[in-house]
Amino acid sequence: MTKELLERIDVEGMFEAVRSFPELLREGRRRAEQAETRGWPGADVNGVVVAGMGGSAIGGDILSALAADQATVPIVVSRSYSLPAWVGSDTAVVASSYSGNTEETLAAFDDACARGARVLAISTGGELAAKAEDQNIPLVNLPAGIQPRAALPHSLSALLTVTEPLRLTGVKPDHWAEAASITATQSEVMANMADPDNPAVVLARALYGYFPVIYSSEQFAAANTRWRNKIHENAKSLAVGNLLPEMNHNEVMGWARFQPELKQLAVVALRDIEDHPRTQRRMDVTRSLLEPHAQSWHEVWSEGSSLLARLLSIMYVSDWVSLYLAIMNNTDPSPVGLISRLKAALVEG
Repeated sequence: MTKELLERIDVEGMFEAVRSFPELLREGRRRAEQAETRGWPGADVNGVVVAGMGGSAIGGDILSALAADQATVPIVVSRSYSLPAWVGSDTAVVASSYSGNTEETLAAFDDACARGARVLAISTGGELAAKAEDQNIPLVNLPAGIQPRAALPHSLSALLTVTEPLRLTGVKPDHWAEAASITATQSEVMANMADPDNPAVVLARALYGYFPVIYSSEQFAAANTRWRNKIHENAKSLAVGNLLPEMNHNEVMGWARFQPELKQLAVVALRDIEDHPRTQRRMDVTRSLLEPHAQSWHEVWSEGSSLLARLLSIMYVSDWVSLYLAIMNNTDPSPVGLISRLKAALVEG
């Protein structure tokens, strides 16, 4: 892996977008704290729905994970055109679309408004911003010019900040500082392509030419989703995944015949020291059963004390691994041609 090779393939500069994650996280938090959200509910809601797709929805998954042991109302991430039936005038709905033109999110926004829900929009502009302005709905503006998947520091900061009055999570200022500090250290290490021990390059080489399978605990489902999506969009490679303990009750049997195809599977297990002890034991046993039949088994451990830092640290590794895997695949990590073609075909009817 050389700088010259990276610059030749990474035409649109995904390397710099990935490298600057910690800085964007700090900036995103500052911007979100200064955003005008007058009229947004401070308490007494019967639930929270985050409506979004792709990179604009992953923040909702993180919010749900952070709120799991504290929130007293349901938190749902809606990746669809319509909202759950229980959404009404006492529900907080956040419509998140980086471009502002995501058709599913626009439909969900209209649905929320029609039901009289308490709505807030997060976007760089587009039709979503126009609708919010027309209906006097609070809008948090994100900086434009970033790939939606690389804009997570901004979209996540906006979402976590605007929902703070709802007291859904226990995230504190020092948790933000810890997350930024840890990812800054990771950035310094994983940006060094000349280091033969660079963990992101090492893992990308191990995955190159194989089919990644991502396993994690239920508590780290957001990280699991992020890993798969980054491999899909950056490396232009398929990846699948599942959660423990659920996969121990079904998917594990897919490995039972030990067919030769299993040697094409490279497992990445996302590990967290705070996972339930029985889940940790299950992961260890699962490894002992599957590793001899897979192409390889790799473990990536979260870093930090706060859940915010641990989630972002393990997710940030996927940014680097998928970037380097893209270079090994000789593909520019930024463009998403098939997605663009699909959207164009949908516009045509």
